[in-house]
Amino acid sequence: GRIGGRDLAFLPRHGLRHELPPHRIPYRANLWALRELGVTRVLAPSAAGSLRPDVHPGELVVCDQLVDRTHGRPDTYYEGPAVSHVSFADPYCPELRATLVEAVGAQGVTVHRSGTMVVIQGPRFSIRAESRWYRAAGWDVIGMTQCPEAVLARELGMCYSGVALVTDYDTGVEGDESVEAVSMDAVFEVLRDMVGVVRAVIGAAIPAIPTERSCPCSGAGQASP
Repeated sequence: GRIGGRDLAFLPRHGLRHELPPHRIPYRANLWALRELGVTRVLAPSAAGSLRPDVHPGELVVCDQLVDRTHGRPDTYYEGPAVSHVSFADPYCPELRATLVEAVGAQGVTVHRSGTMVVIQGPRFSIRAESRWYRAAGWDVIGMTQCPEAVLARELGMCYSGVALVTDYDTGVEGDESVEAVSMDAVFEVLRDMVGVVRAVIGAAIPAIPTERSCPCSGAGQASP
């Protein structure tokens, strides 16, 4: 389609009917398909749980770091004989992040301009002990889909930035027993309330993305068949 004069492709990572759980998403095929269509930037909204009492459901986080706690997901195009080790110290494109931060602010929604997302395997939610561990490490939000998406995009030389919609407090808020642990119903309730906001953010961000890339993402990797 087109938004604001810019060509775009839309791919629902969980399938048209949300039939693919996070660990079964064909991440490599998805990113490769986008690249084949000529996509150079990927805006990747996702639901996330909060690991901090000051990051509330209904707010958005434009993360600058992530931690991979998934397992068994094919996470590279370099299976040999070609070998490459892409730079991934900063997993999200700074140019796209800045554009998303401005787009969220224009919607009047609370935005956290940075944060670390820990990506878990799913489809289950966290054990309380795991959640305490993630909080103790200083991580901010938790999700299930940003890995290996982000690294695959980097291997293909594509810019990638996520915007996390906070839907819950993961296992609750430490010391406040009135805040319940996450449930599927609670997540979908917030998603229903906020999906219009996320659409508006993406719609505002796309025309604002600079035409020419000035970030280092394009030279990071160029995987080939």
